[in-house]
Amino acid sequence: MLNRPQEALRYLETAITEDPAHVQAFLYLGIAYLQVNRVDDAIATYLRILPRGGSESARISFNLGNAYFIKGDNAVARQYYTRAIEIDPVYSSAYLNRANALVKSGELRESLPDYEHFLSLEPGSPKREQIIKLMAFIRDEFAAEERRRALAEEAARAEAERRRRLLEEVTESLQAAAEGSKGLSAGSEDVQDYDGEFELE
Repeated sequence: MLNRPQEALRYLETAITEDPAHVQAFLYLGIAYLQVNRVDDAIATYLRILPRGGSESARISFNLGNAYFIKGDNAVARQYYTRAIEIDPVYSSAYLNRANALVKSGELRESLPDYEHFLSLEPGSPKREQIIKLMAFIRDEFAAEERRRALAEEAARAEAERRRRLLEEVTESLQAAAEGSKGLSAGSEDVQDYDGEFELE
């Protein structure tokens, strides 16, 4: 509580050694590890207590999600946020952090339902305006992407139509040339042999 995690580690490590079932000590130990940037130790601590988490299982899963998020493993972070939500369907922070992990992974559209769910659970959140702006930005990006895709499809259709017309014109031109030459013959029956010398006068 005094923000001296390095000192707290000593006491918390002793506490879990003396009582390996002390869930709160594991929770605080994991937090202290995160505060001193020992992310892998925090993950190991949470994984060790998760099977015996009991009523704290949602919080442990949530903290695991946070640890993996800090580590940059957004896919695993999302799994633990999801697990926290499955245990506690009104765990608003898990929805918010899962949405953030989705955004970090580039899955913008998929983040929107989680942001909306967070706002429905926390209508008075101080983050509300910022989340609403982010959601509007995401929706605008997807609307712009849809417009770009529609324009690209229209351009592709126009190009395909131009090529089809060009092909038709060339085919018609060749057809007309073939019809115009029907009266001419180059068959061997019209060829005459000249045995003598051919002279022009």
